[in-house]
Amino acid sequence: MSNWEAIFQKWDSFEGLDKDLKTELHTIKDNKHALEDAFYKELTFGTGGMRGVLGAGVNRMNIYTVRKAVNGLANYLLANQVNVRDRGVVIAYDSRNMSKEFAVESAKVLGSYGIKTHIFESLRPTPLLSFAVRYLRTVAGIMITASHNPPEYNGFKVYNETGAQIVPEEANLIIESIQKTKDELTVPFLEKEELEEKGLLNWLGYEIDNAYLERLYHMTKMSEDVHQKEKNLQIVFTPLHGTAYNLVTKGLEQLNFPKVAIVKEQAEPDAMFSTVASPNPEEHQAFSLAIELGKETDADILLGTDPDADRLGVAVKNSAGEYQVLTGNQLGALLLDYILSHTNPQVYQNPRMIKTVVSTELGRAIAESYDVKTLDTLTGFKFIGEKINQFDATGETFIFGFEESYGYLISSFARDKDAVQAAMMATEMAYYWKEQGKTLFEALDVLFERHGYFLEGMSSLTLKGKEGSEQIANIMDAIRSNPLKEIAGIKVEQVENYLTSERMLMAEARKETIDLPQENMMKFILEQNAWVCLRPSGTEPKIKCYYGVCGKDKEDSEAKLTSLKETMDQIISDILEGNE
Repeated sequence: MSNWEAIFQKWDSFEGLDKDLKTELHTIKDNKHALEDAFYKELTFGTGGMRGVLGAGVNRMNIYTVRKAVNGLANYLLANQVNVRDRGVVIAYDSRNMSKEFAVESAKVLGSYGIKTHIFESLRPTPLLSFAVRYLRTVAGIMITASHNPPEYNGFKVYNETGAQIVPEEANLIIESIQKTKDELTVPFLEKEELEEKGLLNWLGYEIDNAYLERLYHMTKMSEDVHQKEKNLQIVFTPLHGTAYNLVTKGLEQLNFPKVAIVKEQAEPDAMFSTVASPNPEEHQAFSLAIELGKETDADILLGTDPDADRLGVAVKNSAGEYQVLTGNQLGALLLDYILSHTNPQVYQNPRMIKTVVSTELGRAIAESYDVKTLDTLTGFKFIGEKINQFDATGETFIFGFEESYGYLISSFARDKDAVQAAMMATEMAYYWKEQGKTLFEALDVLFERHGYFLEGMSSLTLKGKEGSEQIANIMDAIRSNPLKEIAGIKVEQVENYLTSERMLMAEARKETIDLPQENMMKFILEQNAWVCLRPSGTEPKIKCYYGVCGKDKEDSEAKLTSLKETMDQIISDILEGNE
């Protein structure tokens, strides 16, 4: 009997097994492939938490794998933090199947250690969970969400006491603690009623929402007289069946934007996300119904948030009068310029903008034009949150943070990407530019004229299974051992090897240390303000290649971007064929 078969037998013979999971096991009992997939490995707890398909088995999201993760978290907290039981943990959840159940299961395990939990009575956005950790001064936070993954997924994200996602050092300690729990079926827990009787479970109403909305109200860059008047801007908003409806609509109302049309088919929470192929505002198809409503109402701006409301997509009319979704880089650049043009950086001590290494260099150019320094982090908003947390000690001031994958943070009262904040700022920015007689695409042209025509792209190659993992490793090893000296005829100026934390300055043949955590990434800084970054995905069997260029106009930039992409595709193909 193989190891996975032994684990299946343990589950199948467990008397107290949840009846729904028991039924599922019997349904797939004769399907060896399905059974093996459910039990051949444990669901991975990564740098921010875990995410997986719902179902029975150790490689699935279910009450037992959640209990095991929470058991590890509880022991980690008790060993590494102070006053854990009284400070407690706050838990929120989104609209997905089993989200509330997993939130309660988390409380049941924490309660068995005497750790108090605060759970929202109904679904809430991820950024509100981040805010709640800070507002309630809890020792940690848990968010039950799979973000914009397909409906069959759910997930479990952990936040530290600052309200930011845990960083790798913390994650590694939590993983060690989880691995000490040998049997997920026998993790200790208390029943919900006992938790309530002992005062170990506190249900949260709208106190946190109201405190968040107050901070949102004061975040505006509008003058007081503009703030107070009703504004003539037609808005369409879709929460894509998720958590953002209440906070976004109330936030717009208190900023005096009365003309808000809601995509009714997507307003209600729906775990199946039945009106979209994917509940991801990065993808144009997610805006299909919003675009229809936009045409009916002649909307100035369309807003779309993902299910847990940490990512925002925005669509506005292009030069042809058609609604087009801005890229994450474009919206980030526009937001940054609007914020800085309505802020006096001299008021702040050492103002800082933070972006990831694969986000547009237009952000750096904009920040420099306002005498604001840019800090780069690795991919993942947890690193932006970590950097903000360090500012109390360094005397720096956070101004704005963004990543190309539609994540933005304007004010640090939350410490994770926040689509509600971004929706408010994008709306008032659209109103500002409308008053100047411009759409956001025309405002983007202003930035290009001022700083250069920056354009970015990304391509990915899917390589599945054990063989695929080996191929991805081979590609990275080949490029790391023999760094490119030019790409598409453009000379490489710097090679940044994040795995060894080394930067090679090619002209000087000199190495520098990169002050970032180690990660399996390579970035090439080229002449002509271009760059290429190669990175294996942390969540999918893919290797991703990011590109950035700056040309004299759209055509020039598009040609350079295409050339970089075709060259990198060929280089990767040659490595796979053994011709490197």
